[in-house]
Amino acid sequence: QVRLEESGGRLVQAGESLRLSCAASGRTFSNYAMGWFRQTPGKEREFVAGISRGGISTRYTDSVKGRFTISRDNAKNTVYLQLNSLKPEDTAVYYCNAAEYLYREYDKWSWGQGTQVTVVS
Repeated sequence: QVRLEESGGRLVQAGESLRLSCAASGRTFSNYAMGWFRQTPGKEREFVAGISRGGISTRYTDSVKGRFTISRDNAKNTVYLQLNSLKPEDTAVYYCNAAEYLYREYDKWSWGQGTQVTVVS
């Protein structure tokens, strides 16, 4: 079973930037699309961004387009999320997971602990 470990979250001021990382154990990382999700208390986990297996194609939820950038390094089994121009509404626990393809369900592996991003104004 692949393990996912998210990191990079912290408390920041509105307008600042962060880069989140998600490292996956195992050898199958490059066989899957990867996605980032976020969740706030009392709400369902929501999709934020996805990237294809080779990193050529990406997709984003509308609220982060132009501010967040997803990327991956298959040699390091790691997917990244660059968060720019952060807003208080971006405050959440951020998670990653894998999918067969970019537009499929991102539920191939067990969810990790996530990383907390807190944006204060």
